[in-house]
Amino acid sequence: MLPTADGTRHAAGMPLAEGGRSSGAPPVLETPAGLRAKDLLSIGDLSANEILLILETAEAMKEVGTRTIKKVPTLRGKTVVNLFYEPSTRTRASFEIAEKRLSADTLNLAATDSSVVKGETLADTVRNLEAMAPDIIVLRHGSAGAGHLAARLCRARIINAGDGMHEHPTQALLDALTIRQRKGRVEGLKVSIIGDLLHSRVLRSNVLLLRALGAEVCACGPATLMLPDMPRLGVRATTSIDEAVEDADVIMLLRIQLERMRGYFFPSLREYFQLFGMTVARLRRAKPDVIIMHPGPMNRGVEIASEVADGPYSVILEQVANGVAVRMAVLYLLAGARQE
Repeated sequence: MLPTADGTRHAAGMPLAEGGRSSGAPPVLETPAGLRAKDLLSIGDLSANEILLILETAEAMKEVGTRTIKKVPTLRGKTVVNLFYEPSTRTRASFEIAEKRLSADTLNLAATDSSVVKGETLADTVRNLEAMAPDIIVLRHGSAGAGHLAARLCRARIINAGDGMHEHPTQALLDALTIRQRKGRVEGLKVSIIGDLLHSRVLRSNVLLLRALGAEVCACGPATLMLPDMPRLGVRATTSIDEAVEDADVIMLLRIQLERMRGYFFPSLREYFQLFGMTVARLRRAKPDVIIMHPGPMNRGVEIASEVADGPYSVILEQVANGVAVRMAVLYLLAGARQE
């Protein structure tokens, strides 16, 4: 059931008319606040109840993807700009599909195709976009805090699609949706996150979300790729992959981000795989119903063996599918938020 403009609940299988009511009802001009904040910049800005609202809304949105015509008029008349300063496949494609399924008008801008190559700053770019009155800007940028800067400059709602090594909130939300679908809950599960912890925005968002929903989080990687403030975040840190995998309900692998590394963090990729790569043999220490996750793109033979990536425990493609539903939910709920 989806929240509608008059505060009632709307069945996902019934198309929404303009204004948010079911077809046949008189239209309304105002939609209630779905989330407290104008923007989605960080998981830390969401309460546990808001996280659950997004996940429950995403569950309803999944039904749209099963229809013959995968489209609802929910965001008809809304304009969404996808502004990506970094390469992306899954995130950008799923946002675009989510927007089209909600009937929004979309504009896709890559930094390489924009005035950024001529020296235009992020601030000037978003000010120029703001002058065209978009409703939502989805922003991916290589610098931490880029979304916060855009939010201060724009009346448009900003969705952080990844900012440097800071956060990637919609990735954590789709991960949580996948875990809930497979495990029925997040609370009480042991979730082990293994890989390049230092450079990962996925780690930061997932730790905030998983801890908010009551999971036990264990982080594992080489000492050179370990965050110094893990205990403050409520995370048990270890450099032993055997300890991390032991009795794990969920194993989340992180890509080695060579493009962000300045210096040498381990001798070679081959040695990294030998010490920290996820293999079938290592999986035997986990729970029998363990699930394997990866935000992508995967480096096969580095953080994960192909037998694991393509094996029966992998839910990696389910994560990709859930990304569309979660981003539909976020767009829907943010578009319904009132300006205070």
